Amino acid sequence: MLFGDIFYIVSIVLFVYLTFGIVRNYYRNKFDDEGRRIDMLDKDKEDR
Repeated sequence: MLFGDIFYIVSIVLFVYLTFGIVRNYYRNKFDDEGRRIDMLDKDKEDR
């Protein structure tokens, strides 16, 4: 294998890993521990 082929494979793996991490953190911050969307919860229920 040439150096370019190895670099290409490493860059694709790194891109997939970073993309997966970004998407996972996005959804982890969007939902609470019970699987409900944080931005869809009623504000008055949280105050009680």
